[in-house]
Order: sequence, then structure tokens, then C-alpha cells
Amino acid sequence: MSEESWAGKRVLVTGADGFMGSHLCERLLKLKAKVIAFTRGTSRHGTSVLSLKNLAHVQDQLELVVAGNLAAPECVQAFEDLKPDRIMHLGAEAYVPKSFDQPGEVWAVNANGTLHVLEAARRLPNLERVVVTSSSEVYGTAKDDNPIDEDHRLNPTSPYAASKVATDRLAYSYAVTYGMPIAIIRPFNTFGPRHVYDVIPKFIKLALAGKDLTVYGDGQQRRDFTYVEDTVGGFLAMGSDPKAIGEVINFGSGTSYTIKHTAERIVALSGSSSKIVYDDSRLGEVLHLKCNPGRAKKVLGWEPTVEFDEGLKRNIEWERKRME
Repeated sequence: MSEESWAGKRVLVTGADGFMGSHLCERLLKLKAKVIAFTRGTSRHGTSVLSLKNLAHVQDQLELVVAGNLAAPECVQAFEDLKPDRIMHLGAEAYVPKSFDQPGEVWAVNANGTLHVLEAARRLPNLERVVVTSSSEVYGTAKDDNPIDEDHRLNPTSPYAASKVATDRLAYSYAVTYGMPIAIIRPFNTFGPRHVYDVIPKFIKLALAGKDLTVYGDGQQRRDFTYVEDTVGGFLAMGSDPKAIGEVINFGSGTSYTIKHTAERIVALSGSSSKIVYDDSRLGEVLHLKCNPGRAKKVLGWEPTVEFDEGLKRNIEWERKRME
């Protein structure tokens, strides 16, 4: 991994103030990169307001903060004008259940937004790298009990997952058609501080409040949970190592846990009295995701370093402090 190569680089990060984006921006700042943070615009009482949530504590260290809507075609010119050396494209509508009720909005941000990023990148002749964030959701349920490698079929089971397949394959097509320096990252279920939706943060918040943890279905669906520190290491490798150009690479722990086990560990590690209850299965539920991280190790020398329980402990402590 060539972390030293970030120093002095203008790096545009979309989704910069989100969960993974904010952790990535912090690491980039430590590596002396000039970080341009692109974040979703908000409005309050009819007036446009630019206020960072996860990056507020380092806002004065950022090169620039730009707010906007990835789905808007105007982003193409805006990104081109920023003249980044590298683009880390993490911006997305990432909450899967939202795609059940608002598939059009999710598609517009994820698929059209990626098209806009790629179009801007195509107009930057000196651009060194574009890292496009795909997802393990593109695979659907594993076709057998073996860990999922990058050659596994793409079989999305939700509108969100379909939008990430579009993201993934758009990036591939631009790399092939225009010879662009693109790397496609497929993270598995990332968790850690600042993540406020999905199963682990929901369970932690409920456990600390002493409320019931609801497991959908029988709880035997399995996920490969990867701590955010390790996933960010994957992004840095994909954005700096020359061997990542043209690659599609999974990043996950290589171990899967059932949702039932996850709930039990959170209750135990938080010292909670919460009960685990069960409800009907969710729409579009993926039954088993387990990463084969072999290519990440072979190509980039990447390996996860934070064990599941250790990651849960850190996440629980962060949420406990946040609730004080």
C-alpha cells in the first residue's frame, strides 16, 4: 500500500460526511491529502444550510466543502471545475429498505450519480484514480456455502442492490471504453462508530436502552461484518496502489455470523437486559454473505485486523458516550 502517495494530492470524496466517507476523510487528512468534501445539501426553513455532522471537528482542515445532489447533472461541471487528482466516490443512498418504498430516488442518486462522477472524471486528463464504491449486495444470496469471490454472479435481490450493480458495471464500462484509471471496491457489511442505521447500530442502541432487539425471520441469515478501520484501509489501497487500477476487489473479514449470534453478542458485550424477539422476514432478504478476501490480500496485501467482538466493543463504547 502506498499511503505516502496521498501527501499533497487533491482528493475529492463524495459522501464525505457519511459513515465511511467521514472515516476516510480523517485518514486522508492524516496522510496530508488536500481533501475536498462533497456532501448532500440540506435546507432549513427555506434557506440552504451547509453544516457538517461527522466532519465538523476537522472542517477547518478540509481544502473545500461542497454541497449538492449527486443525481443532478450539474455535478458533472462542478466536479470538473474542482480539478481533483483522485476521486473517491462513496456517495450513495445506502439504506436498503428505502429502496423498497423510494426506488426511483435511490436509483437516481446511486446509478445516475455515479454516471455524473464518471463523466466528470472522463473530462480530467490528469486524473490519477477513481475509486467507485460498489457493494457486497450486488451478489445476492451466495450460490453455495463457499465464500464469495469477485467472479460470483451478480444477482441483486433489492432495488438498492440493483442500483449498485449499475454503479459497478458503469464504472467497469468506463474503464474499458475510455481507458480510465478506475478501481471498483466491493465492501462487505461495514460497521463501527458513526453508523446509525443497519442491524449492528440499531441493536446496540436498543441494547443500551434496555429495549427488545427485533430479529427478522429466524435469525439464521449470515453477514460478513468488517470494522470500518479495516474497510478504510481497503479504500486507501484501492486509491493509491497502481495494481488496483482495472481491478474489482472484495473487502471483508472472510468470516460470517448469523444475525441471531450478532444480537446475542451485542446484548452480552453491552451488559444489557434486553430480550431478543422475532418478526416476519424482510423483503428482498439476502440469506448469506461471506467474503473471499483472497484477491485483496494477493493484489494489495490487505488483511482485516480488528476482530468482530473487538469491533463491537468499540462501537458499543462510542454509542454509550453518544447517549450520555
